[in-house]
Amino acid sequence: MRILIVEDDPLLGDGITRALTKTGDSADWLTSGEEAWHILQLEHFDCMILDLGLPGMDGLSLLRQLRKGGHTLPVLILTARDAIEDRIAGLDAGADDYLLKPFDLAELRARLRAVTRRYKGYSDTLLQLGDLSIDTQAQSVSYCGHAVALSRREYGLLLTLAENAGKVLSRSRLEESLYGWGNEVESNTLEVHIHHLRKKLNTSVIRTVRGVGYMMDRVDA
Repeated sequence: MRILIVEDDPLLGDGITRALTKTGDSADWLTSGEEAWHILQLEHFDCMILDLGLPGMDGLSLLRQLRKGGHTLPVLILTARDAIEDRIAGLDAGADDYLLKPFDLAELRARLRAVTRRYKGYSDTLLQLGDLSIDTQAQSVSYCGHAVALSRREYGLLLTLAENAGKVLSRSRLEESLYGWGNEVESNTLEVHIHHLRKKLNTSVIRTVRGVGYMMDRVDA
């Protein structure tokens, strides 16, 4: 999961970025609403953590501008403002959830998973595609009823493809889901991960669409 963090507190922003990266997500951090507005026109993210008290364009202004422009990105507001009026204003502006500072990292990650699941169209923590089962809470995978051990990157790649089953995802989109800004990515890294997933699951699970990218087929009930 690729997460955009918009937080002007340097200690908190850095701490959240490091913590989410350590647990397997791709996390990128910005400190202003203007920067976030610009980058969201150019790059894809799965969800955003948004502080309200930003300098310049504040969090509510950024959120309203995104929703007015038709941007459906799941947004979790993270703020110290605990008045009910502030929470109502955030939700009315288009936020998907609201978490007060200070917070527990485990709760933050659980809320991020929940808003992302709802956005992608499934409510359970278990994502099922034919013989493939992905438990997004436990971050575990099984195929044909057998547990499959995956690396952090392999799991992240598989989840991205599974959540977008039926869609062809480009190489750059998949790399962005695995690596944040400033990470050096070797030219064949994605292909290596795809090869390992096919070997551990089944060669038919992930299809190559030549000249475009990779995809997993939808499995209709």
